[in-house]
Amino acid sequence: MSTRMSFQVALNFEDGITRFIECRPDETVAEASYKARINIPLDCRDGACGTCKSLCESGSYDGGDYIEEALSDDEATSGYCLPCQMTPQSDLVLRIPSSSLAAKTGAAAHTATVAGIKQHSATTVEFTLDVDERDALDFLPGQYVNIVVPGTDQTRSYSFSSGPDQRQICFLMRIVPGGAMSGYLTERARVGDRLEFTGPMGSFYLRELTRPALLLAGGTGLAPLLSMLERMTQQPPAHPVHLLYGVTTDQDLVHLDTLEDYAEVIPGLTFDHCVADPSSTARNKGFVTGLMDTDTLHEGEVDVYLCGPPAMVEAVRGHIASLGVTPASFHYEKFTPAAVRQTAEAA
Repeated sequence: MSTRMSFQVALNFEDGITRFIECRPDETVAEASYKARINIPLDCRDGACGTCKSLCESGSYDGGDYIEEALSDDEATSGYCLPCQMTPQSDLVLRIPSSSLAAKTGAAAHTATVAGIKQHSATTVEFTLDVDERDALDFLPGQYVNIVVPGTDQTRSYSFSSGPDQRQICFLMRIVPGGAMSGYLTERARVGDRLEFTGPMGSFYLRELTRPALLLAGGTGLAPLLSMLERMTQQPPAHPVHLLYGVTTDQDLVHLDTLEDYAEVIPGLTFDHCVADPSSTARNKGFVTGLMDTDTLHEGEVDVYLCGPPAMVEAVRGHIASLGVTPASFHYEKFTPAAVRQTAEAA
């Protein structure tokens, strides 16, 4: 057993809000949550009612003592646990069956300074932030934050393209003519500007990789996948990981060199890309669905992570169904230019 003084536990609520707590190996997750003033569902506190039943998506723990009526053997085998009884043996990620509001908590607020702005092309810009009290910001690779557009009362949602352990945080944004954040970043933004944001949020994040994985990105949907790859440099996968990246035109392609770098350091990582524009100079013209077959999906023994615009997400889902394959897990996030997000998953 680890001799660490405490472990980090990510509590992901039904509304997508994630809060992080520290939990000692000799205390239950419920005890640590309440000590942090986060009221996760709880009733009996002795493993008899099942009110606190949650799904552990990553990490190891001692499940403690409980009765069959509270948690069946099948549920325990599937990763369900009772926070009122479990004690951590590593960092954990738990899906909590309530909203953050019900738990009397909410998204954390942060402030930051613009450290860099890079316009890759007429369609894509990347910006980097130095966060005040960086150690107070934790997130799961794949999650996003809501950023207040300077000079307005509007917010926009952007996924981290950087990893949780990197000191600066980065985001990729598609430039939308007339867009509030697009106008700010391309016309007014300067290094040293101050920004406010809340988060992390979202149920689209990297789970523990226990089988091959297929990552699919459409346009700036590459951002959360870059965050996932950065985590894999810290925790190398034991199974193959393949990434497919599709864009509309050649100028939309960004970070191909970064993907090459990741492929050199992450065991088993391969990637390919395609461009929809028939006049593209890319080797593969068309959509990511043209690069997917039953072998790519490992006959269903695969975890799929997909981030892109709604049309792409629906096309990929339809293509997978047409192949007669049901992935072991399917996590996806849709985004629109107005930054309205929809996250979902299918086992």
